[in-house]
Amino acid sequence: MPGGRLTQQERQQIALGLADDLAYAEIARRLDRPTSTITREVMRNGGPAAYRAELAHRATERRAHRRRQPAPRGSQAPEQAHGRDAEAVRAYEETFTTLFTQQGLPTMTARVLAALYTTDAGSLTASELVQRLQVSPASISKAVAFLESQGLIRRERDDRRRERYVVDDDVMYQSTIAGARANALLAETARQGVGVLGPGTPAAARLENIARFVDFVAESIARAADQAREILHAKPEPPSDAPT
Repeated sequence: MPGGRLTQQERQQIALGLADDLAYAEIARRLDRPTSTITREVMRNGGPAAYRAELAHRATERRAHRRRQPAPRGSQAPEQAHGRDAEAVRAYEETFTTLFTQQGLPTMTARVLAALYTTDAGSLTASELVQRLQVSPASISKAVAFLESQGLIRRERDDRRRERYVVDDDVMYQSTIAGARANALLAETARQGVGVLGPGTPAAARLENIARFVDFVAESIARAADQAREILHAKPEPPSDAPT
């Protein structure tokens, strides 16, 4: 069975296999590779829907180049808890980063959010992010400012008065509600256009339909978020005493 890194040709075969809806095991069999190799390759490069052979090959070359670079003096990769595989964790963070960038986040912002999602504490300080991502404090500051403006993280002070950036269940709820409010504002703006463009005109009818659609979606999202928060995060009631 061949070992070593996947070649660009093999990655192209993986992309073709995914396009044909082949299972990872079948793609692995055709390439004479372990199924785990194919699974890891696809998941670290955007998942089956977003996998692109050329982008995956370039990403692998960049990772290999970073590993060859001497580590800055005093820096150290974060120790992995719970017996985790450090390489698997890095690959998973890159998968999350790729997903976030495909959704429109800048790369550094996506890296910060992925780091916060995958830390057990659910929070990191600026200095911890600098060390973890090996970037400048200015890059972290810009990224967290954007994430906070979008309601994706929040700030708090720990017992040492250090500012921490937090992502937790309530942050996700607040972010979802903020998105619903943004949609509601879009609906309101669309309706303003009805008066400007003239009721009964094709353009006004289009805007009215947009407003009605967005209103419905925004209300549904807000209602679902409230229900999820109430059901998923409610404290369980203590068990009642058994009858004697």
